[in-house]
Amino acid sequence: MSFKRLREKAQEYLPPEKIAVVEDAYNFASKAHRGQVRKSGEPYMGHPLQTALTLAELQLDASSLAAALLHDVTENCDIPISEIEGKFGSEVSTLVDGATRLGKLSWSGEDVARRESQANNLRKMLVAMAEDLRVVFIKLADRLHNMQTLDALSPEKQSSIAQETLEIYAPLAHRLGIWELKWQLEDWSFRYLEPSKYRQIVKLVAARRVRRESFLAQVTQILRGEFDKIGLKAEMSGRPKHI
Repeated sequence: MSFKRLREKAQEYLPPEKIAVVEDAYNFASKAHRGQVRKSGEPYMGHPLQTALTLAELQLDASSLAAALLHDVTENCDIPISEIEGKFGSEVSTLVDGATRLGKLSWSGEDVARRESQANNLRKMLVAMAEDLRVVFIKLADRLHNMQTLDALSPEKQSSIAQETLEIYAPLAHRLGIWELKWQLEDWSFRYLEPSKYRQIVKLVAARRVRRESFLAQVTQILRGEFDKIGLKAEMSGRPKHI
């Protein structure tokens, strides 16, 4: 993924002077992460880029996008938060510092009896520790891309991270009303926790796609006709449930 894609998405709603801030953050992070690779072997910079793109699709502000691009430079590149503040200001540095602190929260899902209570407490801690809710948005976007690249890890690690995502991050996205992230986090968790059931449902959904789309179009047309009869103007759309 290149910065061009992020810039095009951000330009849909941000003014040029704000795009410049995002580009500066990208250049800074790109230089800091130069030579680093993820466990998949891909350049590390692809991760903060995708995290920022997810936030741009939600139309978060320039400071959030900049912080998403910079969110791993303090921990992975030994760059002090004071340097981030000096170059990008206190707002961006606070978001980066908050995302770094949230990333250090530990979770263990081995004790089934304590799992629900522990997950609930951690969800509360995530929100309480974030002086600015944008920090939580960054962490959710960060987790989503980690889930999308989970194949590079061992099966045991995949299962542990997927369980944590399902019990902490997906419910948190739900409570914050971020549906777009919630369903993706749930689907990716399901894929690794119940792979055979996931594949079965994917096949069923694909097999019935044409019938389902035809049904949605038919119902929409009928409702639109009935609304027109009584002079009620409304926007109408339909969607399938997620996996």
